[in-house]
Amino acid sequence: MGKITGFMDYERIEEGYKPVPERLKNYKEFVIGLNDAQASQQAARCMDCGTPFCNSGCPVNNIIPDFNDMVFRADWKNAIDTLHSTNNFPEFTGRICPAPCEAACVLNVNNDAVGIKSIEHAIIDRAWSEGWVKPVQAKHTTGKTVAVVGSGPAGMAAAQQLARAGHAVTLFEKNDRIGGLLRYGIPDFKMEKIHIDRRVEQMQAEGVKFRTGVMIGSLPKGSKVTNWAKETITPEQLQKDFDAVILTGGAEQSRDLPVPGRELDGVHFAMEFLPQQNKVNAGDKIKGQLRADGKHVIVIGGGDTGSDCVGTSNRHGAASVTQFELMPEPPVEENRPMTWPYWPIKLRTSSSHEEGCEREFAISTKELIGEKGKVTGLKTVRVEWVGGKMVEVAGSEQILKADLVLLAMGFVSPVASILEGFGVEKDNRGNARASTDFIGGYTTNVPKVFAAGDIRRGQSLVVWAIREGRQAARAVDEFLMGYSDLPR
Repeated sequence: MGKITGFMDYERIEEGYKPVPERLKNYKEFVIGLNDAQASQQAARCMDCGTPFCNSGCPVNNIIPDFNDMVFRADWKNAIDTLHSTNNFPEFTGRICPAPCEAACVLNVNNDAVGIKSIEHAIIDRAWSEGWVKPVQAKHTTGKTVAVVGSGPAGMAAAQQLARAGHAVTLFEKNDRIGGLLRYGIPDFKMEKIHIDRRVEQMQAEGVKFRTGVMIGSLPKGSKVTNWAKETITPEQLQKDFDAVILTGGAEQSRDLPVPGRELDGVHFAMEFLPQQNKVNAGDKIKGQLRADGKHVIVIGGGDTGSDCVGTSNRHGAASVTQFELMPEPPVEENRPMTWPYWPIKLRTSSSHEEGCEREFAISTKELIGEKGKVTGLKTVRVEWVGGKMVEVAGSEQILKADLVLLAMGFVSPVASILEGFGVEKDNRGNARASTDFIGGYTTNVPKVFAAGDIRRGQSLVVWAIREGRQAARAVDEFLMGYSDLPR
């Protein structure tokens, strides 16, 4: 415990932001991290609870009180070693994780939680600047081969763990760069892609082979899922060539909006819009790029993906941006004693919202209106929830102007054809059926084929993907060797 009275002596310190006019000029990260003194003071607020709920609130079970104490004492090297023992990529989680650990912080019962995410961010940035993040070579090779399909955080974590166990790992990605939705879903202003590139270099030095532009199986005809593959390998060939296969693709099937006018030009999934800007930021040329310049943009969906569309539209120079949410506006403050240590429902205002956005709650889209085949507006209606059912409010219909409509209502499942190509059974939600049991975990009904991450659990957080990738790696190691020294 860094300072016995720290939680009483110090207030929570928030990371800062660069001014809105400055950050809207580019796609660079704009969060101002804690300096050493601020990080030490923030870490001093940790009470080192007898039962640290933050550990269980964190899906990868980060050893949070320990690295807080180390940061307080300026023992940064041991802090990153402790953090890396549970989390392969803290630079990802330190930037884009919503921090369920902070919701579970005991101090959060009646005060402001410890800024665990900001401390994690400070630790990993310090580690990279000091040159402490180095390849970890396997002590021996096993002669076993593993194919990992999908290079998002689950696939990257699984591949890194298995390479460190001595297996020959090949990571396949259908797009032209490694990273999955981290690369082509998360805007650069939230996480610049240098953080992925540095880890790819580390993993290559550890023996992981990366094959981009390779589609395993096929996508349905007319699919809107990003796919820049130049080569196709059948599932049968992959199973023949490798001793084990882990499916770690994303839940890429976007939820659609089945209303009249859906076919109009100017109505697009968020995952058509966001990846294009990421490619442009990487130096690629996109013919006919979807842009919001001078347009009245309506984003349908109140979550993080919708917020990303808001921030990107503002950087394009949209005339106006409005975000719709079907549910009623949540309270600004949660009832902490009733919700702690679980993730609370409360009003969350992102940095993108602060850059310029009208937010509409309890609103439903009845029709998309257009002229000459192009969207010009939406017909909406207010809704309320009565007896657990959504009911339209009589007389509340209105028409709003829109030149660009972005559908950001979440993702329903992985692309079905991928699972069907391997013959993997699906659960009721269309995800790969694979349990997380301690013995035989992450196995599917197909021999030597495993599944982890969003393809198994559905749309989720980057920290859950890392957890599942790590656990699946241990399961595969046990399958191949009969035992495993990898942490679970």
